[in-house]
Amino acid sequence: MPVLVAGMTPDGGAWMAGSSPAMTRGGRAVKHGDAGGFGTRMTLDQDNGWKKPVHTGVLVLASGEVIEGYGLGAVGEAVGEVCFNTAMTGYQEILTDPSYAAQIVTFTFPHIGNVGTNEEDVETVDLDQSAGAVGAIFGAPVTDPSNFRAEQKLSDWLATRGIVALCGIDTRALTTLIRERGMQNAVIAFAPDGNFDIAALKAKAAAWPGIDGMDLVPSVGAKTRYDWRETTWRLGGGYGARNGAAKFRVVAIDYGVKRNILRLLAEQDCEVVVAPATATIQEILALNPDGVFLSNGPGDPAETGKYAAPVIRELLEAKIPTFGICLGHQMMALAVGAKTKKMPQGHHGANHPVKDFTTGKVEIVSMNHGFAVDRDSLPANAVETHRSLFDGSNCGIALTDRPAFSVQHHPEASPGPQDSHYLFRRFVEMMEKARAA
Repeated sequence: MPVLVAGMTPDGGAWMAGSSPAMTRGGRAVKHGDAGGFGTRMTLDQDNGWKKPVHTGVLVLASGEVIEGYGLGAVGEAVGEVCFNTAMTGYQEILTDPSYAAQIVTFTFPHIGNVGTNEEDVETVDLDQSAGAVGAIFGAPVTDPSNFRAEQKLSDWLATRGIVALCGIDTRALTTLIRERGMQNAVIAFAPDGNFDIAALKAKAAAWPGIDGMDLVPSVGAKTRYDWRETTWRLGGGYGARNGAAKFRVVAIDYGVKRNILRLLAEQDCEVVVAPATATIQEILALNPDGVFLSNGPGDPAETGKYAAPVIRELLEAKIPTFGICLGHQMMALAVGAKTKKMPQGHHGANHPVKDFTTGKVEIVSMNHGFAVDRDSLPANAVETHRSLFDGSNCGIALTDRPAFSVQHHPEASPGPQDSHYLFRRFVEMMEKARAA
């Protein structure tokens, strides 16, 4: 298999084109030095002249390709599924989103790290957990941060969090590969001395079974019940807190929930009680919820649905207002008898157009999912409410005989536009209507 040489070193240098074939793009071989292809930089040593840099990072695909780059973040290796994310902002929120468990995120935006990192933008609820992406790939080197909220450089933060990362990769070419072949199983590795056992890495990548068929919720979700009070962030004040009695009590079932989802629920005057994904129907009903929220999360929904869908089915039969996001959307669909399917490249970004058929409006939304609800499998009592305008996949349902709805995208928008914040209010209105009945 060919070796794909990266595009730049972390400290810069002058281009020197190579000649070995790198990869096939659109049916033609891309060579080092090709426009939009790969190359290698040379650095000038005052005593020894031009020197070829040592590649300290590699991405080894299960299909055998080896992509060389420059390592940063955590030293070591990680196996996962390679996807690409088209968001221009919010890299820290993306990398700490539990829905990215067992995934290696390729950022299509070249300059990642410019605003640094801070403790406020972490989306993982349990700060002791390293739930989120296992690897990250950047086009350009990480620069020093330039933002008043920055507390730490991205490369240092990655190391602290245990995320293996590479820079100097032609992310456009890698994205093209994913678009043509689908998301790839791979091993990402960083060794400061540049020594890698490529044969062993290839074997490890090929042996990894992939996310299809994996229930990853136990590795990222809550183990015990807890209360949530934090509300949304405001300039000059940081995050707020809900105090006093709330209008509604919401039980949020945690399949890998993001902090900003819980904040927006609390912002709507809701007392939020977070329950583990394994909570029984008796345990949930004992909390006397006005509504139940089904959270986002990672993995194959069909596997998680084996224990989650029966519980949700009983909640729906009890006619408790229910709202689901992302994996929660898929769980609701499975609970009413629909099916899910793996997507070739998934949806990952903060610039996805979705149409809400209930309002007739098109929203730009944040997405992160590699599975989708099969529209053709929806039962008669599940009406499609949202649809992706990129590929026509299902992005939302509402039940006609139960107070329940769900969406595939992320209306909490962390990162992303806030076009869909109204869905949290829609959930509250559903609880108000149920209480008045």
